[in-house]
Amino acid sequence: MLRNKTAIISGATKGIGFSMAKVFSEDHGAFTIVCSRDINRAKLAANQINGRCMPEQVDVSDEISVRNLVKRVMAKHGRIDILINNGGGPPFDKFENFDDEAWQKAFELTLLSFARASRLVLPHMQKTGSGRIINIISGSVKSVLANSVLSTSMRMGVVGMAKMMADEFGPYHITVNNVAPGMILTDRLKHTLPKDANPEEALKEKARKIPLGRIGKPEELAALVTFLVSEQAAYISGTTIQVDGGANRGIF
Repeated sequence: MLRNKTAIISGATKGIGFSMAKVFSEDHGAFTIVCSRDINRAKLAANQINGRCMPEQVDVSDEISVRNLVKRVMAKHGRIDILINNGGGPPFDKFENFDDEAWQKAFELTLLSFARASRLVLPHMQKTGSGRIINIISGSVKSVLANSVLSTSMRMGVVGMAKMMADEFGPYHITVNNVAPGMILTDRLKHTLPKDANPEEALKEKARKIPLGRIGKPEELAALVTFLVSEQAAYISGTTIQVDGGANRGIF
């Protein structure tokens, strides 16, 4: 499905990012750029993937670092077909506990980094007349998630940005979409559990509130993303799709 496509995936050494890199390379033949701030983690992750992939060190909060990554990928492959903006979110806490510095860090991590990477790959996608950009955000853009004020605020900005980008770059056959995970079994989910709780029991309690009765798997989210970056999804753009087992109770 993705043979001969080149995909850049940030935060690709674990959880959702690693699952996407693995599925892209092993199951669909893409050449995947496994990105991390820690090159050793990137190499370790790449070695666990039985497919065409390349570990790369990049700090998405640093424009020069991202710009140099894009240059290296273009020098080696001559094209960038897919960009997956993915990474850890800001900390959870009450609104009253976040100062200006916390808000600035959240902006740089969760909104600006997505905008920066997209801006730097888009000229190359425009030249080829095709491309896929996927932003991994959060179900909190659709339903209230306690203590997620930083994450929700910035990810709502990503939703608006993606909608505008889909409009602007549609004529180049570039699609831009958001995927909003609900409860997916990752380290970040574990960090949301009460500090004094038994992790296994706390996860079971969370699962009871989900219609499907369980926590999602990273591979299940990766399956949706794989479809969205394929040719079959060429008419889907500017939208936000949830992967939450039916947990969101909203009608729209």
